[in-house]
Amino acid sequence: MTTKPKARKFRIRRSTPTATSSETPQSAQADVPAAQPAAASTVGQQQPPRPQAVPHQAPMGTSSVPRQNTPTPPPAREGEVSSASEVHGELDMDAIRREGLTGRQLRMARRVAQKHGLAPTSDFDAVRLLRSEGIDPFQRSNMLELVVPQDDEQKGDSGPQNRVQLPQTIPLGGKNLPSTEVNPMERRMREIADIQADITRRRRRKMALLTVRLLFFVGLPTIMGGYYFYNIATPMYATDSQFLIIQNEGGGGLGPLGGLLPTQFANSADSIATQSYLQSKDAMLRLDKDVGFISHFSQPDIDPIQRMNPDASNEEAYKFYKKNVQIGYDPTEGMIRMEVIAANPEVAANFSERLLDYAEERVNGLSQQKREDGMRDALAAYEQTVVQRREAQEALIKLQVENGVDPEAVIASIRGQISNYENLLLEKELELAALLDNPRPNRAKVDGVQGDVRRISAQLEKLNERMNNATEGTNSLAQQAVSLQLAQADLGAADMALQSSQTQMEQARTEAQRQVRYLTIAVRPVASQTPSYPRRFENTILTFLIFAGIYLMLSLTASILKEQVTK
Repeated sequence: MTTKPKARKFRIRRSTPTATSSETPQSAQADVPAAQPAAASTVGQQQPPRPQAVPHQAPMGTSSVPRQNTPTPPPAREGEVSSASEVHGELDMDAIRREGLTGRQLRMARRVAQKHGLAPTSDFDAVRLLRSEGIDPFQRSNMLELVVPQDDEQKGDSGPQNRVQLPQTIPLGGKNLPSTEVNPMERRMREIADIQADITRRRRRKMALLTVRLLFFVGLPTIMGGYYFYNIATPMYATDSQFLIIQNEGGGGLGPLGGLLPTQFANSADSIATQSYLQSKDAMLRLDKDVGFISHFSQPDIDPIQRMNPDASNEEAYKFYKKNVQIGYDPTEGMIRMEVIAANPEVAANFSERLLDYAEERVNGLSQQKREDGMRDALAAYEQTVVQRREAQEALIKLQVENGVDPEAVIASIRGQISNYENLLLEKELELAALLDNPRPNRAKVDGVQGDVRRISAQLEKLNERMNNATEGTNSLAQQAVSLQLAQADLGAADMALQSSQTQMEQARTEAQRQVRYLTIAVRPVASQTPSYPRRFENTILTFLIFAGIYLMLSLTASILKEQVTK
C-alpha cells in the first residue's frame, strides 16, 4: 500500500531575500495556528470544520498567512499555495492513520465504498470518502446489501444524490452530518415486525368484514326465518292414512276350488291411476264442494304466508292442495300412503276420510268398466256365432227340401248296382269261356250263357248312362250332393264357432270376476293432538344452509370474476 509523502502545508516560493531571524519565528508561529484547526476538523469523522478555524486563503500569487494585528503589515510574499480540499484530505487521512484501524476494517471500508459507487485511491481514502458522504464504513451488512442493483448499474446512477439509504430522515445535501444508519439486524427485525403487524391488521380487518357479511347475508335471514317458524307460523296438523288395492284371483263357481283361491295386489297401473286421481284438480274441486277446502285455508287465523286468498283461482288453490295433500305409492309393497295437512286436526281427518271415499269410488269404477268391457265383447261374439249357425242350418234344410231326395244316397245306390252287374257280367263271361273251351259244347247252354251276357251288358250300359246323367249338369245329383256337403260343412263350422264363443263367454265371465278390485284401508286417519308443522328447528337449520350456500356461490363467483378481470 502506497501513501502520499508528507509535505509542508504551505509551500511558498520566495522571490525576495529571506527575512531576519527575528521575523522567522513569527511567520512560523503564524503558520502553526492555521494548520491546527484543519487537523482538528478531521479528527471528528462527521463534524464539519469550524468556520473561525479555517484559514483565509488568499488568491493565487498572494500570501496565505493571516493578517496580524500589528500596526506594520509584513512584507508581501509570492508563491504557490495548496487548495483547502487537498489540505483537508491530507489532514483527514493523517487522522485516520492515527486511529489504528485494522486491515479487515480497511478492506470492509473499500468494499462499502465500491458498493456506493465511490473511487478511492487507498483504503484510508475509502474511509475518508465514506465519512464525507455520511456513511459508516464499518457497519455490518449482509451479502444481499452488497449487491448493486442492475437498474442502477444500467442507469449509471452511482452518485450519492440518486441513491436512497433507508432509513433516510434528512436530504443528502449535507455531507458532514452524523450518520442516521442503524443496525441492519434491528432494522430488519423492525421491518418484519411492521410487516407482521400489517398482516395481522389486514387479517383482522378481513375477518371483521367477513363476519359482517356473514351476519348480514346469512345470520340475519336465519334469525328472521327462525323468528317466523317459532313465533308467527300457524301450527298445522297432519293426518296419515295408508291403503292398498287388491284384486280377486278366484274362479267363482267354476270349480270346486274356485272360491278358495287367494287374492293378490292389483297391478301398479291401478294404484298409479288412483294416486293420480287423488292428486288431480278434479279431486280438489270435489273436496272443496263437499267440505270447503278453499274456505278452510282462507281463514284469517292462518298466517299470511300459509293463508290462501279467498278469491283465489283454481290454479292457485290447486297449488295449496298439492302442498297440503301428499300421496306416495310404494311399488314394492303396493301400499299408497296419504298425508293431509290442515289447521285443525278434525278438519284434516275429515279431508282424509273424504279422499279415501273418492279413491274407493274410483277403484270400483275402474274394475266395473273392465268387467263390462270384457263381458260385452264376449257376448257380442257369442250372439254373432249363434246367428251364423242358424243361417247355415237353414241353408242345409232348404237344399234338402228342394232336392226331395238325397243325392248322395241315389248316387251310392247306382254305384252299388253297377258294381253288382259288373261282377255278374264277369262271372257269365268266365262261364261262357269255359263252355267254349269244350270241343263239343252244349249248344243250348252256350246260347243261354251268351243271352245272359248280352242282357247284363245292356243293363250295365243303362246304369252307366244313368250315372253319367247324375254326375253331369248343373242340376245333377252330384251337384246337389256338393251343395249339401258345403251346407253341412258350413253348419259344422257354425257349430264349432258357437262352441268356441260359448267357451270365450265363460272365460270372460271368469275374468270379470277376477277383475274385481277392492280398496283395503290399512291405516285409517286419526286426528292428531300435537301439530306436525312447522318443524321449527329443522326449518331454521335448512334456512341457514340455504343462505350459506347462496352466499358461498356468490362469493366464489365474485372471486373468480375478480381474478379474471385482474388478469
